[in-house]
This record gives sequence, structure tokens and C-alpha cells, in this order.
Amino acid sequence: MSSKDNKKHMSAAKDTKGTVKRLLGYLGAYKVRFIFVIICIAISSGTVAYSALFIQGLIDNYITPLLTQSQADFSGLLHYLIKVAIILFAGVIASYLYNRFMVVIGQGILKKIRDEMFSHMQKLPIRYFDTHSHGDIMSHYTNDTDTLRQMISQSIPQLLNSVMTIIVVFISMLSISFWLTLIVIAFVFIILKVIGSVAGRSGKYFIKQQVSLGDVNGYVEEMINGQKVVKVFCHEEQAKAGFDLKNGELCVNATKANSYANILMPILNNIGFILYVVVAIVGGALGISGVTNISLTGVSVLTLGAIASFLQLSRSFVNPISQVSQQLNFVVMAIAGAERIFELLDEEVEEDDGNITLVRAEKNGDVLTECTQRTGHWAWKVPQTDGSTELVEMLGHVEFHDVDFGYVPDKTVLHDITLYAEPGQKVAFVGATGAGKTTITNLINRFYDIQKGTITYDGLDIGRIKKADLRRSLGVVLQDVNLFTGTVMENIRYGKLDATDEECIAAAKLANADGFIRMLPNGYDTVLSGDGSGLSQGQRQLISIARAAVADPPVMILDEATSSIDTRTEAIVQRGMDALMKGRTVFVIAHRLSTVQNSDVIMVLEQGHIIERGSHDKLIEEKGKYYQLYTGAFELE
Repeated sequence: MSSKDNKKHMSAAKDTKGTVKRLLGYLGAYKVRFIFVIICIAISSGTVAYSALFIQGLIDNYITPLLTQSQADFSGLLHYLIKVAIILFAGVIASYLYNRFMVVIGQGILKKIRDEMFSHMQKLPIRYFDTHSHGDIMSHYTNDTDTLRQMISQSIPQLLNSVMTIIVVFISMLSISFWLTLIVIAFVFIILKVIGSVAGRSGKYFIKQQVSLGDVNGYVEEMINGQKVVKVFCHEEQAKAGFDLKNGELCVNATKANSYANILMPILNNIGFILYVVVAIVGGALGISGVTNISLTGVSVLTLGAIASFLQLSRSFVNPISQVSQQLNFVVMAIAGAERIFELLDEEVEEDDGNITLVRAEKNGDVLTECTQRTGHWAWKVPQTDGSTELVEMLGHVEFHDVDFGYVPDKTVLHDITLYAEPGQKVAFVGATGAGKTTITNLINRFYDIQKGTITYDGLDIGRIKKADLRRSLGVVLQDVNLFTGTVMENIRYGKLDATDEECIAAAKLANADGFIRMLPNGYDTVLSGDGSGLSQGQRQLISIARAAVADPPVMILDEATSSIDTRTEAIVQRGMDALMKGRTVFVIAHRLSTVQNSDVIMVLEQGHIIERGSHDKLIEEKGKYYQLYTGAFELE
């Protein structure tokens, strides 16, 4: 992530009020439980104030009178202590319950947020993943949600508890002495000034810390994926230097954030100690001099018990303020994490305004009728202006008409592309890296939308076809194979989730993968992990071909599927692909011209233009760019 990206994230971290409101919205599902939590917190806070007032009653009503009695009667004191014990025990139970309930609420909210993030992520366009680091995306699920966990399960209940305690204790102090309360209020202004100065700086760096953390995660993920490249080119020292730079930035931001956060508590504690001493001195002086004491309970003289209780209340008043300041740092960090999460949730989803769907069809002569059972025929269900629908047989006829495209508006990478693929034809794209071969196949899938021209599928504008239905009609075998944790059977079934075991095995046989699969420890039930790391590149590719075969699509896209395997393995894979391509419209991208010689049409691309087209023999006769590539006079880069 660049400094420009950091600034963007920092600028986004301004709608704090909106973020907090949005977070509170998740509490709606736990409204009853949260009300119960508030009640428990109120009980717990009340017991804190009562524990301080208990000292006044103990000294003034029991200990002092007992000192003057010749025959001391402790029964009243015993009853009083039992009552206090019951009340304090109720406070303990209330404290346990609200903490327990907040854990349940917190984990429930986090589950919902993670579900929403993952669900939303599946709707994002390919463009988003091309422009965002995978490590930074992962950071949303780990670091950012962890800050929310800390806030919901710890910070929120502690803040509520502290606020309620402050209110209850303040009223309790007023019930003892207005004069001493004024001293406390004066110290509160000092405390708030300190908090405002220190916590503000801490919060700024906590936000920077979250951004830097996402940056570090992205870099680590990138280095892990490219570890072979790093070692091949002996780039270890440069990789370490890059990490040190990013980790150093994280260290600086985290150090500053936590430095300000950690010095706050000692400062506030010392201010509290000073307040304790001042109250003791002033309270003692007022009591000795017999100054009239004013309180909510009336006018009297300060007693020893009242002073002792007030001293305890002053500590109970300052400590929650310190806790509020401490928790505010975690709240700020959580809000920064929440803003990053909501930034992901607010990303625009992949647009799909198509209304044409793909349905199974039964064919009687030239008449098509929609059905639910497998017939081997598919049709496009096209809505008409009068509300009726028309079935158009899916054949696999793809055409490009004067197509211009650029990944960014001001840079066109495909220029005036016109081509067609008849049903059952094999169309090959040849050209140097960056010529636009893969881009064309991405446009057929509608991973990106074109700026000019039209692309039709069986005479229908693909912009009118629902993306899910369009992609279901296409089989894709990519150069980079992605296998998922699970059995071989499950990986093959990924191409068609309702496929039977027999259909998966038939697809594997078609792809020439059945032989090596049966030699695995548990055959088709062998569990693959780590992207199939225990298999060779050729074996992984054969499973990928089988995955495409089980879907039985009318159109296949083979994107340099054999570029990273040896020629012997290529021959095996090629036989699997030839079986898969039979009777289908196929688009092939290949660096090895030997794999495209049997294509019906070969198109040579250069800098986004189609410069030659024709069969292998025709292009050889023309002795143009393809001839140069084939004879070795010019090499693909």
C-alpha cells in the first residue's frame, strides 16, 4: 500500500459518528440481552457507591457508638455487615452476568460482520481483487475484526460501567458534602484537559497503526506467494529491506499510539492520589473547625465517617474517569478497524442488469420446450416486450463487433476487435505478452465490460445475459490452477455441484486424469491441501480440466493451460483437452504454437490489434508474423 493509499484511508477515517451509528445498528438483534446488560451494569455501579457509603454508616452508626458503650452489643453491626455482604455479592453476580452476556453479544456481532464481509466479497468485481492486496483484504477478517471484539466485549461494558459509576458516585458525594465535591470537580477539569491532550494524539496513531498493519499483512502475503521467485533471484536481502521499511512504519505508529495510551493511566492515577490528599486535608480541616456542611441530605457537621466515605468515593470517581480514557483508545482503534470493514462492505458490487437466463431444454425437431431434466440441450430464455419469453438454442456462437476496451478509461488495450467463432470451432489467439489475448477471454466472461462495440452469444448481446448464467455456459481452464482443500472428488465437483460421483469419474477419464487419481493413497477420496501441493503441475492441470469437463459447457476457454508443464506432460494434458474440446466452441491462448496448429482459425494479436487471421496453413503461406513466429525468426515474449 502506497503513501497515497494511506492518505486515502486516513481521509476515509473521518465519519466517526456514522461509523458508530452503523456499529450500534448491529446491537438491534440483541436488544433484550443488551437491556439486561445495562440493568446488570447499573446494579454493579450502585454497589460501588454503596461500598463507599457503607464506611460512613459503619463508623458513625456502629463503631463510634460502640466505643462509648460499657457493654458492647454487636448484633446490630452483624446484621449491618450481613446486609452489606448480600448487596456486594449481588454486585459481583451482576458484574459476572453482564461480562458473560457481552461476550455472547460480541461474538454474535462479529460472526454477522464476517458473514456480511465474505458474502459481499463474492459479489465484488474481479477489478477489486486486481487492485487490492490479498493480505490487506485478509487483515479485515483478522486484525480489524479483533479490534471490534475488544471494543464490544470489553470496552463498551467498561465504558457503560464507568459512566454509570461516575453518575452514581457523584450523586453520593453530593449527599455527603457540597464543599468537598467542588474540590473534586476542580480536579476533574484538570483530568479532562490531560485526557483531551494525550488521548487525541493516541487516537490519531491508533488509526495509522491499523492502516500500517494491513500494509504489512499485504506485503507478507505477497512475499509468501512469491517465495520461489525471491530465492531464484537471490532477492532475500531486498525482500527483508522492504519488510523492514513497512514493519518500521508499523512499529513507529504502534509505539506512538501505545506510548500516549500507556502514559495516560499513570498520570491520572497520580492526579487521583493528589486529589485524595487534598480531600483528606480539607475535609479534616472543615471537620475540626466545625464549618457547616451542606449536602443533599441537609445541613450538618462533617463527621469522621463522612470524611472516610468521601475519600473512598473520590477514588471511586477518579478511577472510572481513568478507565474511560483508557478504553477510549481501544474504541478509537476499533472505529478505525470498523471504518476499514465498512469500506469493504461499501465497495460497489458487480453490476448485473441482464434478464436472459439459461435453462434446460427439450428439442423436438426445431421446437424447444423448457424442462427440468437433463436432456443434453440448453436454451437462452429471452424475455419479450409483451411479457412472453422466447427460447433460443444455446449453440456456442460467439461474435465480437468493433470492440474497444481499456482497464482504465484513458488507456485502450483492445482496438476495433472483430471476430467470430462458429459453434464447434476452435479459435486460437497468438501474440506477445500484453497483446490482449487474455483480455479477450475476460470480456467473454464479462469480468470487465467493454467501452465500445458489442459481443454477442448465439446472437444475443452478452450484456443482456445474467452473469451467473453466462459463466455457467463457459468452461475455463486457466494457466494458474487453484485447487481447494478437500478430496479430489470434491475438487472435480467444483465445476458442477450437483454432479454425481459417476459424472466426476467420467470427466476425469475424459481429461486423462483417472489413471493417476486411482494411484493416489485414497483414490478419489484423497484429501488435497495447500493448493494440491503434493501433486505435479501436470496432475493439478488435469484435475482442472476434469473440473471444467464435468460442467459440460458448450464453450471452452483454455488460457495457456500447458505453458508451465513439460512437453511430455503437455502431450498427456493436450489429449485430455482435445477430448474436452470435441464438439465445443473453443478459445485457446497458447505460447506453444504446436498446440494451436489444428485450430480452425488462428488470430495473431499485436498491441491490442488483430493483425492476421486464418488457418495454420493459410498463415504459413502468407509468411507474415505467424510465419516468423513458427519458423523462429521472431519469438514470443
